[in-house]
Amino acid sequence: MVVGFDESLSILENPTRRSILRHLVKEPHYPLQLSELLDVSQQAVVKHLKVLEEAGFVDSEMKKSDKGGPPKKVYRVNQSFSIRLDLGPDLFRAEHRKMPRGVSFSGGLPDNLESVLGKISSRKSLPIVDAMGILSELDAALESVDRQRDSIIALHQQVMHKVSPSLERGFESYEERQLAHAMMRNPEDRWTWMLSPRV
Repeated sequence: MVVGFDESLSILENPTRRSILRHLVKEPHYPLQLSELLDVSQQAVVKHLKVLEEAGFVDSEMKKSDKGGPPKKVYRVNQSFSIRLDLGPDLFRAEHRKMPRGVSFSGGLPDNLESVLGKISSRKSLPIVDAMGILSELDAALESVDRQRDSIIALHQQVMHKVSPSLERGFESYEERQLAHAMMRNPEDRWTWMLSPRV
């Protein structure tokens, strides 16, 4: 089950659910554990877990107690995705991306991270010290990508700002301007040629 953008935002706007997920991404937890960690009643935690499970964010299974008691339900994260929202003058971009798993991500890595893939591909487990070094390298790469993305978005915003006067001069009606905006969002569109005589 893949959760869409709107449903993801609706679920994640709740701070308690976000806190629950922060713990579940580290390892599976029982509701009682989460209740104690978050200082929230177990009843409230179970209610939030039900919402997360129904949406496909988490799944659960019954696990035997280490102390010999009755089996307990344990929860783990079941989704890998990224939500992006860019908002500003002349800019609105909202997207929900499913994260690749396993070997499927290798084709999208920059060249300088191929060595990292080589370090982990043949190993079933990593010592903590090795993992810390690799994660530090990946965090630095993510920060670099984010800075580059910010610059590209800023440039995109500048282009949209500079084309606004052309839209106002070339298209009198609101409907025409909306069509022009739609075409600029999809510049490969076969109708794009219609713009050139008018701007």
